[in-house]
Amino acid sequence: MKQSLGLFENITGVSDAAKQGFISLLEEVKTEKGHKLEQEGQVSHHLYYIAEGSARSYYVRDNRDITVSFSLAGEFVTAMHSFITRSPSYETIETLEKSIVYRISYEDLQQCFLDFPDMERTYRIILEKYYIALEEQLIFSKFKSAKDRYLELMENKPKIIQKASVGQIASFLDMTIETLSRIRAKI
Repeated sequence: MKQSLGLFENITGVSDAAKQGFISLLEEVKTEKGHKLEQEGQVSHHLYYIAEGSARSYYVRDNRDITVSFSLAGEFVTAMHSFITRSPSYETIETLEKSIVYRISYEDLQQCFLDFPDMERTYRIILEKYYIALEEQLIFSKFKSAKDRYLELMENKPKIIQKASVGQIASFLDMTIETLSRIRAKI
């Protein structure tokens, strides 16, 4: 199954040896809905690739659950700040449904870079996509109306509408459940 993950479909310039080396280090994890991949307050030790299913990243402040991002099949996810800095995470990552994820430890990834230098380019591309998604989310939440934020989510990640709870979606879109309900009623 690992051979057909599609990890490198949109990434060129990676040798077959590097691809196989990376894939050989992946560990398959099958999860139930609500499984915590990463936990706030703990160092993030793995980078995850979602083969099937979905996940959300969130943190809790003042007893409020605030969704930071959603990740779908074919995407990488981790508590990136914690993973890179080796410091405790600010966020928790949980699966939204039964999922199959593949993970690689920080240590194995670093060794993979030493063994296959072209994998560093692949990692840079993953980080660039992560950064772009964060920047878009920042712009998305600060400069667009509530209705536009919801419409954009429907257009760009319609599966989230089906998989996440109304509260999680409202939190992600930086609005109340009542506002989200009003927007949905008008669409």
